[in-house]
Amino acid sequence: MPLVNGRFVADMKSPRTPDNEEPAAERACDFRPVDKGFTEEMALAEAERCLNCKKPFCVEGCPVNINIPRFIEQIRAKDFGGALDTIREDSMLPAICGRVCPQENQCEGKCIRGKKSEPVAIGQLERFLGDRPELASTPKMAPKNGKKVAVVGSGPSGITCAGELARNGFDVTVFEAFFTGGGVLVYGIPEFRLPKAVVKREIDGLEDMGVKFEYNSVVGNMATAEELFEQGFDAIYVATGAGLPKFLNVPGENLPNVFFANEYLTRVNLMKANKFPEYDTPTKHGKNVVVFGGGNVAMDAVRTAKRLGAEHAIIAYRRTEDEMPCRRAELHHAKAEGVEVLPLVSPLEFVPGEDGSVCAVKVQKMELGEPDESGRRRPVPIEGAIEEIPCDVAISAIGTNANPFAKKIGGKMELNKWGYIVADEETGQTTDPRIWAGGDIVTGAATVILAMGAGKKAAASITKSLLGE
Repeated sequence: MPLVNGRFVADMKSPRTPDNEEPAAERACDFRPVDKGFTEEMALAEAERCLNCKKPFCVEGCPVNINIPRFIEQIRAKDFGGALDTIREDSMLPAICGRVCPQENQCEGKCIRGKKSEPVAIGQLERFLGDRPELASTPKMAPKNGKKVAVVGSGPSGITCAGELARNGFDVTVFEAFFTGGGVLVYGIPEFRLPKAVVKREIDGLEDMGVKFEYNSVVGNMATAEELFEQGFDAIYVATGAGLPKFLNVPGENLPNVFFANEYLTRVNLMKANKFPEYDTPTKHGKNVVVFGGGNVAMDAVRTAKRLGAEHAIIAYRRTEDEMPCRRAELHHAKAEGVEVLPLVSPLEFVPGEDGSVCAVKVQKMELGEPDESGRRRPVPIEGAIEEIPCDVAISAIGTNANPFAKKIGGKMELNKWGYIVADEETGQTTDPRIWAGGDIVTGAATVILAMGAGKKAAASITKSLLGE
């Protein structure tokens, strides 16, 4: 380890440690994890690249403000347990965040090394530690304070809030509509990106901390906010997500084998449709699959279709690859696995075959015009440029709307015109002083780590409100 005046100095010539990935041709045939994660040797080599900056911009780039230089320094010293404890001071889900966070736009995007070469692989180092939970110390728990909090939804925002509140001495119950915990982490993100066992391990850790989970419990149906308060809860945190799919609003959208990505991914990810008939959930295994959209959900859907046997798995997007909002790594992985990218097209109509199921989709060819409010160039139709693409499965992955159960929960929460909950950006408190909210049901569809950040802020605000601290 190079030292100057007793202080570590990074080797500026050392290249970024390559990801440890399965061969594309092999992994595209099953649901094995794409990335195997760093070995100890790889983690130590990558930790040597950190500059240990006096002003760590990487921490500013992290929505939960993990002390990144400190945990990397602890990795260098082979104090893996201490490094994991450092992360867990600010994030309960390092094994998850290390896999699915868009580090390139957050911590790694701010890394000083990235200005002239490649940033430190912070996400891989976080995952390396998160996959060694046995090394962590037992979480420090405050004495029980006698206050009860209900958390609605067990996605990343809900379980982060629940974990923080449990550490602060609250009696926490999480109400989850599905039969298992994790929310979008289990129904939305495929096994090859985030194994279900990793999510279960994090849920088990929360149960060890005393968090109770009530599954198959749809708040708004089984109980309203007022009824939860009558049951003795002192506060509620609403983290239902934004899982209502957006419609393409084109003819034929209701044809058999035209799916919304939410439905398609839930069937495969959570209900094991990829193992039918071993499991009871069937799904259509298309040979020619077209997915409309350019985000991470679209990538998850098209890569899932490829693994289910699609000979032609196409991602169709109305702009070009450069404007796709998905992570660059997801696009790279998809193309390596044989996914075809069809840019500058927009769906016009789904065409039925003789059996009534979709057999093709008519698309309008587009060109890029002036930038719109997002800063990306607006797609403009090319007059008369229409073509037909054969498909036996089509999937719409163009985004989501607010979960309608937010309204059914009740209380005095204000909703905006799109059905999202209005909540204070810093505290998560809604217009009902007894109810907090965060994650996608407040912001619209966003990242796992931003949802976690909202859960963490809300837990701090709830603690202050209920305990006066």
